[in-house]
Amino acid sequence: MTAAYDVVIVGGGHNGLVAAGYLGRAGLRVLVLERLGHVGGAAVSERAFPGVDARLSRYSYLVSLLPRRILTDLGVRVELRRRRISSYTPWERDGRTGGLLVDASDERRTAESFRELTGGEGEFAAWREFYGMTGRVARRVFPSLTEPLPSRAELRALVDDPVAWAELFERPLGESLERRFADDVVRGVVLTDGLIGTFTHAHDPSLRQNRCFLYHVIGGGTGDWDVPVGGMGAVTGALAEAARAGGAEFLTGCEVVAVDPGGRGRPAEVGYLDADGVERRVGARWVLCNAAPVELARLLGAGGGAGAADAGAVCDEGVGGDEGVGGEDAPEGAQLKVNMLLRRLPRLRDGAVDVRDAFGGTFHIAESYRELESAYRAAAAGRLPSPAPSEIYCHSLADRSILGPEVPAGWHTLTLFGLQLPARLFAGSGDPEGVRQAALTGVLAALDGVLAEPLAECLAVDGDGRPCMEVRSPLDLEADLRLPGGNIFHRDLAFPFREEGGVGSGDVGVPVVESGRWGVETAEARVLLCGAGAVRGGGVSGIPGHNAAMSVLGR
Repeated sequence: MTAAYDVVIVGGGHNGLVAAGYLGRAGLRVLVLERLGHVGGAAVSERAFPGVDARLSRYSYLVSLLPRRILTDLGVRVELRRRRISSYTPWERDGRTGGLLVDASDERRTAESFRELTGGEGEFAAWREFYGMTGRVARRVFPSLTEPLPSRAELRALVDDPVAWAELFERPLGESLERRFADDVVRGVVLTDGLIGTFTHAHDPSLRQNRCFLYHVIGGGTGDWDVPVGGMGAVTGALAEAARAGGAEFLTGCEVVAVDPGGRGRPAEVGYLDADGVERRVGARWVLCNAAPVELARLLGAGGGAGAADAGAVCDEGVGGDEGVGGEDAPEGAQLKVNMLLRRLPRLRDGAVDVRDAFGGTFHIAESYRELESAYRAAAAGRLPSPAPSEIYCHSLADRSILGPEVPAGWHTLTLFGLQLPARLFAGSGDPEGVRQAALTGVLAALDGVLAEPLAECLAVDGDGRPCMEVRSPLDLEADLRLPGGNIFHRDLAFPFREEGGVGSGDVGVPVVESGRWGVETAEARVLLCGAGAVRGGGVSGIPGHNAAMSVLGR
């Protein structure tokens, strides 16, 4: 078979769109194959509720890691709106109720909120010192994510701060939090960034929590998480338009079933089922895989190419620790996603804060340090956490363009993201739907505990008269998007450096080569990762797509 295309990209998620945009603009012939009937992957906007014109960011919902450089290079125009309120965390202590409000635009207001919680000045001073350190790391590390992958020593020299390096890259995050902060609520607020979609705890020796935390505080060189105006679909829509303008071709409704890496003068081949279910094959000089590494291993095995067995064997390994849903150390997500539409924002027990401020940032529920540890221990023992930690966010407070003109002015979207809910709790139960309902009941009960009225009284109803609420467990994400075990990062995140004898820390599960220049290379010379499972992957960033394109163009 001849190479009909220079590059075939498996999967039309945002990273695949970024790669297609760069490669098409460089003059290469590019084909994107997408299983679903549309592109965008997890970064899409959809009308989740019949009869209601509300376009929700159904899966991913905020943007931090997408470099402006990528948008500029591809000529993409999207608006990412800064949130004034960083977070709000309700608390109850000694018969008093209140809320820790972090106002990014008003340091005095934030300091007063810390003082009300802790009774002194020390905790806010520690907060400023800690996030001053992470901010310096962010400014130094973030620009490196779209450059060739540095070695560990090179990145350490770039950070140029021995204390920051030790606390973020070498020692469990819990040690730093317990040394720097005294308050249980403050410690918990900080730790949450290390637990997003990741089943772990503050003192995990594998440093899963550190890797997750790092990517949540370095985005854009600031760590800010911004609102995509128009929803996530506006971002991927603009990326797809740029890729098409560059000449990339798209086939949707086409499921890839095999990848033959080629070799010895043969091009790579990709087998796929077209929209009519007919199996077809297409040749290419390179194949970029936007699917998870374990999925790539399966496709390589089905392709029967040289080295497929080795790639599959490597991909089936994991980073040491807990046993996941697909076997020991298999990729595993640990979250519950709930999308809602409300007739009004609920009143809070804390009457001192404006509900628009509380819901405008990240609203933490049952996420004190002790509660997060207790939730981890319960889930590790096979029980649903109680109270169930979660965080919520209201997109429509910052951007009402996602709501149609017929939606009443007081209505709002609400997104809830539950933590410490690993896929094993659902898969191992024999009744995943029952566990999903129980998990939903748990997170809503914790939320109701900080409200002055039941959330149910504020829910809108759809055209069929049902409450506007949609729930997605890790198993649902696996079924919807082929995320292994519902892992939103495709696998454990990796530190953004190259280890001696390998690529990145925590990179097991990827068929990488030791000399990988961009962190996307695999054991097959013509096959690259361009999705979240690459080193420096995870989140809506486009970085793996950019880096895979640079790897191809550099050859």
